[in-house]
Amino acid sequence: MEHPASITATAASGTGFDIAGRNVGASSPAFIIAEVAQAHDGSFGMAHAFIDAAADAGADAVKFQTHLAAEESTLDEPFRVQLSGQDRTRFDYWRRMEFSLAQWQALASHAKERGLIFLSSAFSLAAIDVLKEIGVPAWKIGSGEFGATNLWEAIAATGLPILFSTGMASRAEIDQAVTLFRSGGVPYALLQCTSAYPSPLEQVGLNVIDELRAHYHCPVGLSDHSGSVFPGLAAVARGADIVEVHVVLHRKMFGPDVGSSLTFEELRMLCAMRDAVATMNAHPVDKDSMAERLQATRAIFGRSLAPASHLRAGTVLTEAMLVPKKPGGGIPPEALDQITGRRLARDVSPDHILRWSDIEDQSA
Repeated sequence: MEHPASITATAASGTGFDIAGRNVGASSPAFIIAEVAQAHDGSFGMAHAFIDAAADAGADAVKFQTHLAAEESTLDEPFRVQLSGQDRTRFDYWRRMEFSLAQWQALASHAKERGLIFLSSAFSLAAIDVLKEIGVPAWKIGSGEFGATNLWEAIAATGLPILFSTGMASRAEIDQAVTLFRSGGVPYALLQCTSAYPSPLEQVGLNVIDELRAHYHCPVGLSDHSGSVFPGLAAVARGADIVEVHVVLHRKMFGPDVGSSLTFEELRMLCAMRDAVATMNAHPVDKDSMAERLQATRAIFGRSLAPASHLRAGTVLTEAMLVPKKPGGGIPPEALDQITGRRLARDVSPDHILRWSDIEDQSA
């Protein structure tokens, strides 16, 4: 499907934006989000444990999902993943996942204390009000909300940055969202996402990250459900501005997203990759300057001319008598024409490289 001309012709305002003092895009290090989702299984204490684990791993942000069953669901909603039977309906499951406003405020405060940016996806207008009360610095619109324009509009009205996951959205729906964000002057980022749980590596779609950047001129990234650390690592290496990964304390935990999640050891690896790439990108190398700084090393790895056999003083050198050997620092191989036909000033051995002092001075 082709994009409307208004989308392709209009560049987004700027190439980056700020979330709670952290720049996203504009060649900044990849913004790493640890997505807890429902991995806490309704346990407030477990939710706190996830915050500590995300901070220890080096993430920039920890993200939850704010569900209010009566505001977003009905008894007709089927289970995406059939669980243990603890919840009779999906509606019951959402209700068990709910936290109170005071609990959400406590989680946000804990995240701030640990140096993390607190984010949560809202799935209803009431959930937006809860998160506004908490004071989230940005919004994440999950891939399942591809058609929830009422949520888009309420979120865009806050003027805060929006991270829009494109997992289930068509090109036309992405265009619709971008048009809304731009019309309100709202900073936004687009995340490639494959809404399969887990998503096979063949369906991760790293190429879409580049396509989104080229077409919409905004920060872009990957929201990954593969359960493998490799897509996130590859996205960082590819220059993604944002990488969001589901996390789990242990792969034997219970929950619908365990198979789509990374362990915190893998998250730590991803964050280390972010830091390493940022260091390398911040220090571009000039090849000529580098070669100059490596003169001592170049001498070790270089070559000099050396006699092929023992030669006595006074021997007139021929090309057949000389071979290039390590190290550098003696008469370089490219000076072969300069010394053939000249006499040796002293006896020389094939165990040592030739130096200019070994050659008679013709001017003498």
